[in-house]
Amino acid sequence: SIAILLYLVHKFKTPDHWYPSDLQKRARVDEYLSWQHANIRAKGSKLFLSKVLLPLLTGQPLPPGKLEFAIEELNVVLKQFEEKFLQDKPFIAGSEISLADLVALVELMQPVCAGYDLFEERPKLMEWRRRVEEAVGKQLFQEAHEEIMNAKNL
Repeated sequence: SIAILLYLVHKFKTPDHWYPSDLQKRARVDEYLSWQHANIRAKGSKLFLSKVLLPLLTGQPLPPGKLEFAIEELNVVLKQFEEKFLQDKPFIAGSEISLADLVALVELMQPVCAGYDLFEERPKLMEWRRRVEEAVGKQLFQEAHEEIMNAKNL
């Protein structure tokens, strides 16, 4: 939850880059955190639910047309994410990782865990992912996603 992340940032006085005190950088973080709910989260979760959870619950695969539509919707918001938020910066708010990057990558991992590698044909997105993983720590990142990465094998 965004509210919990912000609470933790304030309570534990985390390093400034996570939720910058600079108002312009903070506005970029807040802008992304507000935008992502109806875009990256909604479309990424829809693909994960459609491709993994719904077939698990019903015993039937999703019809190909519906799956293709979910992928198309996700591709639209991925393009917006790259053009509006990443642009030519290393991270969403500039030169350092922030909560926006952390939330974005976690949401984008849902379709990946469902078997849709959205990074494969997007070099800008792939480089951003690499930078976020490095900033967080590759081992911690892998540990955090270990359970969901196995979801498609249920």
